[in-house]
Amino acid sequence: MERIYLDHAATSPIHPTVLEKIVPIMRDTFGNPSSIHSFGRESRHLLDEAREVIARAIHARSKEIVFTSGGTEADNMAIIGTAMANQHKGKHIITTSIEHHASLHACQYLESQGFDVTYLPVDEEGMVKLEEVKRALRDDTILVTIIYGNNEVGSIQPIKQIGELLADHQAYFHTDAVQAFGILPIDVQQLQVDMLSASSHKINGPKGVGFLFVREEIKISPRAFGGEQELKRRAGTENVHGIAGFAEAVKIAEATRNEKQVQYQELKKVMMDTFKQHGIHYSLNGSVENRLPHIVNVHFPGTNVESLLVNFDLAGIAASSGSACTAGSVDPSHVLVAMFGQQSEKIVSSIRFSFGYGNTIEQVALAAEKIAQIVKRLTT
Repeated sequence: MERIYLDHAATSPIHPTVLEKIVPIMRDTFGNPSSIHSFGRESRHLLDEAREVIARAIHARSKEIVFTSGGTEADNMAIIGTAMANQHKGKHIITTSIEHHASLHACQYLESQGFDVTYLPVDEEGMVKLEEVKRALRDDTILVTIIYGNNEVGSIQPIKQIGELLADHQAYFHTDAVQAFGILPIDVQQLQVDMLSASSHKINGPKGVGFLFVREEIKISPRAFGGEQELKRRAGTENVHGIAGFAEAVKIAEATRNEKQVQYQELKKVMMDTFKQHGIHYSLNGSVENRLPHIVNVHFPGTNVESLLVNFDLAGIAASSGSACTAGSVDPSHVLVAMFGQQSEKIVSSIRFSFGYGNTIEQVALAAEKIAQIVKRLTT
């Protein structure tokens, strides 16, 4: 049985070229990049190169790139670090109800520390309204953190417009771009964001590596203490081979972005056409026009998330939902609850498929055939 991986939004396979970059570094370039001898300088050179590659990709300066262990640490650093360092200016934070848990849980932690957090609602397409952001702004707002492209339904938020809105306000603007980075062109100057998070393993790089873009003038309280690595913003010896692999993955993502966008649209069309041919009932969740091309969140009426995922897995298909499945219970996706309400059937019968490296039209057509058959079986 051929196994078909349609869960690239969760993590992606490492690209062969990235692997070729990493292995020799692991073997030969083992020096500590903080050491002044030749072994250390070789590692430092790799870090400097990677920082330049990533900075160019988002039109930032290399000194504004802080390497982290991934998107979660980058989100935590941006949200908690900024709040703690700037609380003398105010203690109000604005976010949305559909953020990744790395951001939501960071905001909830800050609430326990006496900060006031406003969680903006979204419409049924998973979009936040610019007017809602404007209405929530206060004189004591110090941070606005809004996800760029939602990880569950793919809706792309109006980040540029929000950046323009905040241009004359004291609040710093952070966006979690973990799903958007490498898929969409990103220019932090045009977006007018102050901080941006991204992760390597979403774009066919190694796990355990990410970065936070943070403008040089912004003060952030560190979350780790020790040495003076990463421009004194994040202590700890850097993951040199992982960072070099991340930079290689960024190069590939930049070079192939346009063709990937076209490919993902084709894969989505093949999947939807197959569903239609089999006459199964379904609908798409998320924005029709403003959505990430690689994420397709599908509602199958009359089904159950757990049954679908178990049957997909038995058929060799890897997909996911926004639900936390545990023995005997399902916690509905907070994103779908925010979009449709606690009583909607969609929150317990929607599946996320996400495309990426290695997927072919033939694969997706075969997966869609199996999915349609499973849905028919579960709904008859």
